[in-house]
Amino acid sequence: MEQQDLIIIGAGPAGLSAGIHAGYRGLKALILEENISGGLAAEIPVLENYPGLNERISGGGLINKMAEQCKKYEVGIHEFEKVIKLNFEGADKLVQTDKSEYKVRNVIIASGGHAGKLEAKGEEEFRGKGVSYCAVCDSAFFRNKKVAVAGEGSPAVEVTLYLSEVASSAVLVCVGPEIEAEKILTDRLIERNIEVLTDMEVKEIKGETLVKSIVVSDKKTGDTREMETDGVFFQLEEIPNSELAGKSGVKTDDKGYIIVDGKGKTNIDNVYAIGDVTNHPVKKVITAAAQATVSVDDILRAWIFNNGTR
Repeated sequence: MEQQDLIIIGAGPAGLSAGIHAGYRGLKALILEENISGGLAAEIPVLENYPGLNERISGGGLINKMAEQCKKYEVGIHEFEKVIKLNFEGADKLVQTDKSEYKVRNVIIASGGHAGKLEAKGEEEFRGKGVSYCAVCDSAFFRNKKVAVAGEGSPAVEVTLYLSEVASSAVLVCVGPEIEAEKILTDRLIERNIEVLTDMEVKEIKGETLVKSIVVSDKKTGDTREMETDGVFFQLEEIPNSELAGKSGVKTDDKGYIIVDGKGKTNIDNVYAIGDVTNHPVKKVITAAAQATVSVDDILRAWIFNNGTR
């Protein structure tokens, strides 16, 4: 059984930021990630408003820089090591993975979320055959082809703009009554003459071997429209990866987000949660990094209070 000062579950922006600050402050920390580092943040096409970065960078590019900083401060990142059981009873927490078991005083859950689905007819049938949840991963397959993006908020607009640079045409199917995105993004939609349909529902995805069209319905009138497209990209609200935490006694809200206070504390002593898995209202890379800083600082303050130094 391996002993650590801090186990961080998840290597997205929140988890990596926590690792950076923990390592910098002298904590022996380990990050566990069931896949590769990055999570959904690695799929962000372009980040252009992150403080200190004057040039545009991809989500994956920023993740790589964060991972390098973790290694600089001797924080381990175990990719492809899945957490399968958590035991938060008592002072020492047990984190069991498919490869090892760890005994630790403090745990930070930064497990993020996964892409939401509309459950439209044909969505699962054509997944990987024109239906995609990752524009960065699949954009090359739609060069000079027609694409549609179904979603809401800034992520959907960002993906539409990104795809418009490679596709012959891009349409944004907004599932809400209006586009809730930054003005700079909506202005670009207008500049590029991108068609936007608001308050719409994707009813069906049609095709043979590959996607050929989608059927959308106006939520107000019920009118339907079939649109030719070679691909449909979904950008919907994330579903939090909190099931394992919930089973261990960590409280979540009715949507599954882990309930935390201003320091990232959960209802269990020495168990914190940060980033998109929490009920924090703003789901951004920068807020995930900020939450990580606050939580690690609180852990260090408690450590100094109990041990006198660190």
